[in-house]
Amino acid sequence: MPIMDGYEATKAIRKLSLKHQAPIIAMTANAMADDEEKCRASGMDGYISKPISKAKLRNTLEKWSPQKHLKQISGT
Repeated sequence: MPIMDGYEATKAIRKLSLKHQAPIIAMTANAMADDEEKCRASGMDGYISKPISKAKLRNTLEKWSPQKHLKQISGT
């Protein structure tokens, strides 16, 4: 990214005082053991490393979809 990377962008988004924040999922070619932890430490909710299978992408998107996330918050 020309101005900031995904970690910096996530930190900037998380600093915003928004009532509800959208889930942020990292999609990266990095697959080192500490990459997922680095993503989570920056404020990202999920992590997918390449190569990505359709099933892996679907499962991750379903896990963090706004409707499911709102259901978890409201307890329904």
